[in-house]
Amino acid sequence: MSQDLKSHLAELMRAALRSVAPAEVATSEIHIERPKQATHGDFSCNLAMQLARTLKRNPRQLAQLLLAELPKSALLSSAEIAGAGFINFRLHPTARLEAVRRVLEDGPSFGCSAVGGRKKVLVEFVSANPTGPLHVGHGRGAAYGGSLCKLLACAGWEVTSEYYVNDAGRQMDILAVSTWLRYLALADHGSNASEPIPFPSNAYKGAYVTEMARQLLATQGERYLRSAASAIAGTPGLPDPARTDTEAAQQREAHLDALIANAKQLLGGDWKDVHSYVLGEQLADCRNDLEESGVHFDVWFSEESLFASGLVARCVEQLDKAGHLYQQDGACWFRSTAFGDEKDRVVQRENGQYTYFASDIAYHLNKYDRGFQRLINVWGADHHGYIPRVKGALAALGLDPEALDVALVQFAVLYRSGRKAQMSTRSGEFVTLRTLREDVGNDACRFFYVLRKSDQHLDFDLDLAKSQSNENPVYYIQYAHARVCSLLALWGGEPQTLANTDLGRLDGSHELALAARLGEFPETVETAAGELAPHLIAFYLKELAAEFHSYYNAERMLVDEPALRDARIALAAAVRQVIRNGMAILGVSCPESM
Repeated sequence: MSQDLKSHLAELMRAALRSVAPAEVATSEIHIERPKQATHGDFSCNLAMQLARTLKRNPRQLAQLLLAELPKSALLSSAEIAGAGFINFRLHPTARLEAVRRVLEDGPSFGCSAVGGRKKVLVEFVSANPTGPLHVGHGRGAAYGGSLCKLLACAGWEVTSEYYVNDAGRQMDILAVSTWLRYLALADHGSNASEPIPFPSNAYKGAYVTEMARQLLATQGERYLRSAASAIAGTPGLPDPARTDTEAAQQREAHLDALIANAKQLLGGDWKDVHSYVLGEQLADCRNDLEESGVHFDVWFSEESLFASGLVARCVEQLDKAGHLYQQDGACWFRSTAFGDEKDRVVQRENGQYTYFASDIAYHLNKYDRGFQRLINVWGADHHGYIPRVKGALAALGLDPEALDVALVQFAVLYRSGRKAQMSTRSGEFVTLRTLREDVGNDACRFFYVLRKSDQHLDFDLDLAKSQSNENPVYYIQYAHARVCSLLALWGGEPQTLANTDLGRLDGSHELALAARLGEFPETVETAAGELAPHLIAFYLKELAAEFHSYYNAERMLVDEPALRDARIALAAAVRQVIRNGMAILGVSCPESM
């Protein structure tokens, strides 16, 4: 509705401009925006200030000329000049009330548009290494990405959601060897090992690792049992546990790598089975957790498939042929500084292994090859420096880097009674997303995660999320929805008849303001989709709920006069529908009673 009004006002201004300006100027772009303060009107136009220099006129004088030539419109109550030369528009009440009718007629589709043109967009998010349960930090990326997919679909994009599974890297090897070491400890009865193997401090230590080892022993028996002496043979000695310097950290990582190498040699073909087992277990847990959170992925893309298909090697070869690679210190480097990166990057190490960056380049090439016209990556804010090198690699491959958008998400920090929870999958000291959902509920999880702009720091207040008060925004919005449901039940009529209700009786200030707010929803959806900002939907819903509660508390809804009663019920039903539509985008439910 608001977009229709903006287009209408732009046409009025265009007609006025043609009367006061030369033809070449009359084609200038016209911007119709909402004023920051509601007291300034429903819409505003800065055309007079925009063209003042070109037409060599004072902005207010030009605004006077435009206003004098503005065609009459039944939708406008008034138009006036404000400030340095703004033209502010105030809508006629019937124009505001039309939004109510549109909501009731369109139902679940109200707010959606075709601005995306059904273009194919791939949204890749979460993509956490499957090395342990998702924690509360991952949850924010999941909620943001899931809401973004729904938002873009509502705005007319053809959306595919994707999880990139890092199943080919060192972290999965660490998880596999961590599980195997726990398995050895559980399986060994002293007959095959002279002494226990010290568990590395930099391995994965969560209870889930021990549980996987226990399941492995229960299903496979002693199939993977090897001697402790063989497992630790040739591994470099570990530094003093108290040492935290860089050299000590490097020694611990070297020790862990040696354990992995020994495990691969001792287990032979069985190593792949152990690796596949832990990967499958963690992926299944991750998938179930996300589905229970209301986050669905259309595609689970395997990093290993990029190597198996030869795409990584072909990608590096293509960069080399184009002159973007060079050899130094036995490694192969990509000239990413030529594309704005702070330094060049290794794509192939001295030992011949490709880096994660090399597989990431191939992964993005694969996205283009699949025909997506737009790519959106949802990354942690700590990956900010990764953006120029990826875009540079795309440009080097002859692809359009502007087709890639990267939305950065700050990890959420969980607080309970003022205490900050630590989240580290290797140490096992983390709060899982599943635990958080069980604690505060899925709705609070989804809403609180998108209540702030994604790249802003988020402190997740458990006490507030669990409270049933007006200060809890998700409760406040859901309560508005439940209030309307209760009201409609008391009314007892047929909701589908409300679209034909005479809305002319809605002339109170609360009613007209509420109708105007409903009319803003399509515009809010379009803006939020354009800015990749689901939090704008959350803000809008908070404001809508506040205005409805204020109206509900100020006016008697079920009055004796049928015409006024039905008009107010129609307005309340429209509020309920828009709350449902907005909450659906955010993945939050709308209970009918509370």
